[in-house]
Amino acid sequence: MKSNSIYKEEDTVVPRAELPFLLQKVKETGSKYGFESVCYGHAGDGNLHVNILRGDLSEEAWNIGVTKGIREIFKYVKSVGGTISGEHGIGLVQRPYLDIVFSKTEMKLMRQIKKVFDPKGILNPGKIL
Repeated sequence: MKSNSIYKEEDTVVPRAELPFLLQKVKETGSKYGFESVCYGHAGDGNLHVNILRGDLSEEAWNIGVTKGIREIFKYVKSVGGTISGEHGIGLVQRPYLDIVFSKTEMKLMRQIKKVFDPKGILNPGKIL
């Protein structure tokens, strides 16, 4: 993939029975927003890596359209009992999408827990948690 196109890799997890439907949703969303994807993962734990290829997409389509598509995919994932990260963690890439899977109350609680273990904010500085 790297030799073919710049790409964005998203990490999703859904109940195993939902994997075929998630793959269908990814392909439908790609058609809607004009991107192609290569998907692979770990079927045993419901993990699907969604690699969105830039190809010939314009800057606007890549930075705005694809972002809307990812948000749509993540909302679907949440709706079927999944989450937006399996093994790769949240990191900075999923930061704009946390509101899909966590409420404001949950985010506040996680920040409070981090503060207990890192009162001076020296662990993972500049990150959400």
